Amino acid sequence: MPWLDQSVNEIVLATRNPDKGRELGALLGGIGIRIRTLEDFPTAPEVEEDGTTCEANAIKKAREIARATRVPALADDTGLEVDALEGRPGVYAARYAGEHATYEDNCRKLLMELAGVPPINRKARFLTVAAIAFPSGDVHVTQGSLEGVITEQPIGDRGFGYDPVFFVPEFNKTLAQLTIEEKNRISHRAKAFTQMRAWLKERPLA
Repeated sequence: MPWLDQSVNEIVLATRNPDKGRELGALLGGIGIRIRTLEDFPTAPEVEEDGTTCEANAIKKAREIARATRVPALADDTGLEVDALEGRPGVYAARYAGEHATYEDNCRKLLMELAGVPPINRKARFLTVAAIAFPSGDVHVTQGSLEGVITEQPIGDRGFGYDPVFFVPEFNKTLAQLTIEEKNRISHRAKAFTQMRAWLKERPLA
């Protein structure tokens, strides 16, 4: 498609979450593209994440922010699928305990729902979908996943979201115990954005 050859010299991250902004900035750095945030666009709209899939939410956020800012916008959405809960919280992971829930609220609700469930039945996975949208409406999508186990209590003080309760067998640690370098090698978000970074590196610079 011709639009895939258009130049990209800056993008805006479609998030107001400072934790996510720092993580994504680290994943996308060093490719000669200016990384902006919604702090640079205070009039950009709040986008309602009302899709039933992570892909739908990521594309909607990216398109609306690109349309509002006239800058290519990069958005992502992450779901947490827990086998014992038949895939919940899924796409509603960020607001599992309510619309204005904190990270701690969401983790607390998840652990309460899994109370008494043995470790062998606490398997879970993160799925991240990343989407970059151009002001024209054209979109490119990547995704990544990470398998793990939900712990019985929070462990670790790094990261954010469900990181303290998501155990990664490969490291024998939760995501909240990993360094940012370790996390960025194996996380669901890192996998999706590593693919996106490679795609962006192939775009011509203006």
